[in-house]
This record gives sequence, C-alpha cells and structure tokens, in this order.
Amino acid sequence: MSTTKVDAFEQSTSGVAWPMARTCPYRLPEKYAELRATEPIAPADVWGGTTTWLITKHEHIRALLADPRVTIDPAKLPRLSPADGDGGGFRSLLTIDPPEHNTLRRMFIPEFTVRRVREMRPEIERMVNGLIDKILDREPPVDLVAELALPMSTLVICQLLGVPYEDREFFQERSELATRVAGDESSLAALLELRDYLDRLVTAKTANPTDDLLGALVASRVRTGELPHNEAVDNAVLLLAAGHETSASMAALGILTLLRNPDALAELRADRSLLPQAVDELLRFHSIADGLRRAATEDIELGGRTIRAGDGLILLVASGNRDEDVFTAPDDFDLHRPARQHVAFGYGPHQCLGQNLARLELEITLGAVVERIPTLRLAVDAEALRVRHDSTIFGLHELPVEW
Repeated sequence: MSTTKVDAFEQSTSGVAWPMARTCPYRLPEKYAELRATEPIAPADVWGGTTTWLITKHEHIRALLADPRVTIDPAKLPRLSPADGDGGGFRSLLTIDPPEHNTLRRMFIPEFTVRRVREMRPEIERMVNGLIDKILDREPPVDLVAELALPMSTLVICQLLGVPYEDREFFQERSELATRVAGDESSLAALLELRDYLDRLVTAKTANPTDDLLGALVASRVRTGELPHNEAVDNAVLLLAAGHETSASMAALGILTLLRNPDALAELRADRSLLPQAVDELLRFHSIADGLRRAATEDIELGGRTIRAGDGLILLVASGNRDEDVFTAPDDFDLHRPARQHVAFGYGPHQCLGQNLARLELEITLGAVVERIPTLRLAVDAEALRVRHDSTIFGLHELPVEW
C-alpha cells in the first residue's frame, strides 16, 4: 500500500459504486479484496454524490470506530437513498456520540453484562429445546428460519424487554421493512409504526411497572426524569428490531455453514467445548451488519490519506474480517481459528451492547441442533437458497432442512 499522502478526494480515480451486493451467503464482493490490496481507503460513489470513503482494512476500521473525531450523528452521515435523512429526531445508542452516548449506555449495561447474560442460559435453553421439540414432531422438510432461528431470537428479546410475544408478527414485519437497504416511504412508515407501538408499551409500563428491562428502565430512569420518555422509546425500538433480526440471521447462517462443513460439524458434535470459538468464527465469517456509516468531524490522517472534516465514511466490517494481514486464509471457515479480534460487533464506544447475549443465543441454538438432530441435512441445494440482499442485516429468507 502506498504511503504517499493524498489530500484531495478527487485525486483518486476509483469512484467505487456503493452499495455492492453479495453474490451468495458465503462470498463477499470480489471488489473488497481488490480494495484491501490496492486502495484500502477509497472514494465511493453513493446516492446524493457526497464525499464518502470506503474503508476496507481491519486496522483502519478499528482506528476510525475508536476515533473521537468520527461521528455517528445521522444528520452528518453519507446518504445512501432518498429515505436517509437527519434521523427524524430519533435519539438512541446508535444516533448520539460520547459523552452523551456513554451516559445513555450505562443505563442499559447492567442487563447485558456477562453475569446477567449467564443467568439467562437456562431459560434460553428451555426456549430452544421447546422449538426443536416442535420441529421433530413435524414431517420434514422444515424451514429453520421460520421454525427455529426467528422464534428463538424473538422469544429471547421479548422476554428481556417485556414485549408481548403474541405481537411478534406485527413487529417482525415492521422491523424487516425498516431495515431495507433501499429505504423508501414504506420503510419510514414501518419504523414510525414500530415506534408508536413501543411508545404505548413504555407508557403502559410507566403506569404499571413490570419486571423486565423496559419496566426497570421506566422505574429507575424515566420516572426520575433521568431518561426522557421519548429516548426510552427510541432505544426500545433499537433493541427490539436489532435484537431479533441479527440473532435470527446469524443462527440460520451458522446452521447452514456447519451443514456445508461436515468435518467441522462432526468435531462440534464430538467436542461441545469448541462452540464458543465456533460462534466467533461464524460471526467473523459472515459479518451480517456490513457498511457501518460514520462521518469525520475533523481532518484525519490515515493510511496515506487525508479524510477531511465533513467527509462521509462507510466502514466495511465484512472486509475487515477477511483481512489477510489479520486472519490466515480468511475466506475459509476454520473452527479452530482464534477469531475474537473480529469487528462483526463493531469496535470502540458504539460496540454492540448485546454481544454477550448474541453469543449465548448462537451457542445454545447451534449446540442444540448439533446434539439433537444428528442427521440434519439441507432439503435443497445451498446455491438455491434465497438471501436477503435488500436488507441492512444480511441473512437467509428460508433454510429448508430434512433429517
């Protein structure tokens, strides 16, 4: 990589079109590897024509995610579609910068610590085994997205937040619409409907406190005035939507990957202690939340480039997790790889709040599938599976299996 400083965005000749679609669940766009090798900080052509950089190297992604000169303020981020705007007044963990972000994050941290998440293991195991019981009572083929991955993640986040599980069809549909890449009026409408739903729920918990995360937040923070009602609602939207979409996508992709790697599957079946390491390798391998948007608030010198104040940034965490300088043979799924340095959960102050819970959900779900359905196999060719190219959270539409 050249170390010659380039001061002007226009001096580069790449003009890489963004966004790029994956070709399948197992391969990233070939352009990612090309950019890492030749232009790891590259100008991008995005909707609206704003000055925006694609960041593809692991070290640069981590550096920028931890840099106080980088903002997550929606009003300053590169716009990728006509629906992108200034955030519409939403104030959540993913729309505000430190130090306000740090104050808000501390209100939620107690429910997501390693100790608190560990206490949830027996209940999550009960949920997952109950779902597998129902699957085994049916005649194959069965869709593991609809019958395992999505209900597992939804049950967990509903119980944690105190959201009625019987309302799942409503908020699953709205979440799916709200997270589409090419957002339009329907995406915004879905987000607002989801917010209205949670507004009513938080209001109800204010009147009648409940023994769950939202109930505790209302009792300890909203009633005292420490957390405004609207911010409690906005963060409830974030936790509900992100909490079930991401875990569901990773659970389905994890099962698929193990079925496509029978030697690794056999090893896991023989040695369940490999599960935590397998989960992190799967998180690295798939990196389902790619293309994190940020913007520079001051000039930043990085990798021979000058990123100017006001420039947009798109951090390709999936590319960073396939960086040859960090991971040996990064395009291979390696059950024995020490992969904890991946950036699938981001990095720095905005690193995913729920990462401990996500790891536990995946470990329990994959472990139960490996143990309880030893003859599991795909019911269709893997190349025929429909993938979610239109979502900001990558995944599968369905995963039909037999046994």
